[in-house]
Amino acid sequence: MELRQLKYFIAVAEREHVSDAAFELHVAQSAVSRQISNLENELGVQLFERVGRNVHLTPIGKIYLSHVKSALKGLDYAKKQVDEYLDPERGSIKIGFPTSLASNLLPTVLSAFKKSYPNIRFQLRQGSYNFLIESVENRDIDLAFLGPVPDHLPDIIGKVLFMENFYALIPNSHSKATKEAVSVRDLENEDFVLFPEGYVLHQLVIDACIRAGFTPNIHSQGEDLDAIKGLVAAGMGITLLPESAFNDLNTAYTAKVAISDPPLRRTVGIIIPKHRNLAPSEQVFYQFIQDYFEVGD
Repeated sequence: MELRQLKYFIAVAEREHVSDAAFELHVAQSAVSRQISNLENELGVQLFERVGRNVHLTPIGKIYLSHVKSALKGLDYAKKQVDEYLDPERGSIKIGFPTSLASNLLPTVLSAFKKSYPNIRFQLRQGSYNFLIESVENRDIDLAFLGPVPDHLPDIIGKVLFMENFYALIPNSHSKATKEAVSVRDLENEDFVLFPEGYVLHQLVIDACIRAGFTPNIHSQGEDLDAIKGLVAAGMGITLLPESAFNDLNTAYTAKVAISDPPLRRTVGIIIPKHRNLAPSEQVFYQFIQDYFEVGD
């Protein structure tokens, strides 16, 4: 089988239409059909079945697709390793990050890194906690910033860079907005504004409230930090957020209040794959980040 056949196969599988795949690949439809037919003959199985004007993967076709994608990622990574072996300071790194680290940590460290390694390029991908972990595991991104840092995953190495406190974000019209600190227990009767279930910041707040002896009343939800902050500013409730999320706080509508008895904290760090060596440029960045925060301490 040829690399071209595998690329044609993926294109048809993703678009479920031979002519659409041919258009995307800039080749004739007959060429795509011929290569798919050759691939099926070589394998001795039917990879697609026709449904109307579309084509769908057969059960064995779906299994084959997952392996082909993994194999092509491996080939791309091998080529990257060779290129960066020749010049480790001229590569490209795919970095993932959550929304809570987007406004402060990420631009700060990338700006510092760029001063020392101006020729290394970045591809940035924002996503949820579980999405970032899965993306590193699947080679869709090279490494990711994350908080809290996972420490018991079989395919991930987590490096803690620092700890950060959570604070309560409270509408200015609220009586607790002028306090220096509140305990989580003090918030038992409050309406909460949280990320939806499935987001790690949702679960961290739920767990903190349960440890304090109550289940929070979730009044409203938002899927990003701006939405959460906007709902609190509108008086819909209070929320708990890590310190890195307060970089652009609008003090005209909300107040940042410390949490005490006890403080609520999370680890923040970087994750890399356990069973794959980092490419040279990735290793340079990974070491730079660790040195950067050790110096900062």
